[in-house]
Amino acid sequence: MSGAELALLAAAVAVAAFVQGASGVGYALIVAPVAGLLEPALLPAFLLATMIPLNLYVAWRERSAIDLRGAGWISAARLAATPGGLLLLAAIPAHALGLFVGAATVLAAVASLAAPGFRPGRAAFIGAGAVTGLTETATGVGGPPLALVYQHRPPAELRATVALCFLVGEAASLALLAADGRLGAADLGPVLLMLPPLVIGALLSQLVRNRIDTRRMRLLVLAFALVSGVVLMIGV
Repeated sequence: MSGAELALLAAAVAVAAFVQGASGVGYALIVAPVAGLLEPALLPAFLLATMIPLNLYVAWRERSAIDLRGAGWISAARLAATPGGLLLLAAIPAHALGLFVGAATVLAAVASLAAPGFRPGRAAFIGAGAVTGLTETATGVGGPPLALVYQHRPPAELRATVALCFLVGEAASLALLAADGRLGAADLGPVLLMLPPLVIGALLSQLVRNRIDTRRMRLLVLAFALVSGVVLMIGV
């Protein structure tokens, strides 16, 4: 990528880290379409790898609010579905990955906007974990099912629990990608370059996480995801 493209990706990473650190979701919905437009080969490994330090920070920062029961069911289903996500990725032609990511982003945003409120139970946790295992391993986008499950819970519980579930799942997905030869040392270069903007965005989120209007931010993130997902699909 050129210097201008790297700067654009860094800006997207910083904004996305800030949004997810403050609201609990949004990183993949912002970064996936940008990365897909700039360099589709970055997906999904780049998304998964850069989210690990972010989610580690958020989960530790608000560890007292974690819903351990929900996280346990989600993580179990997420791990069980991860190999299916790898098979799905293998079935997608390289030239069509951007189109698939764009479609997944748009569908995730629409589902998040349309889903009614409900009180989650074991079935909802398992379903969200399974869908996340498939989509996040294949595309890097997996947050909306978890956000739907926790959208009416206290903001700190959403942020902390989703971060923990992501952390477990991303480690498993990266391990499978590495074992399948889809992740090597060369893939770590872009990740390391994006750590400074990631840290800046995450630390800034600490300043506003208890004051920001998370509902309005969520709507802005979903609107961006819809537009950028459509652009990515058309661009392909």
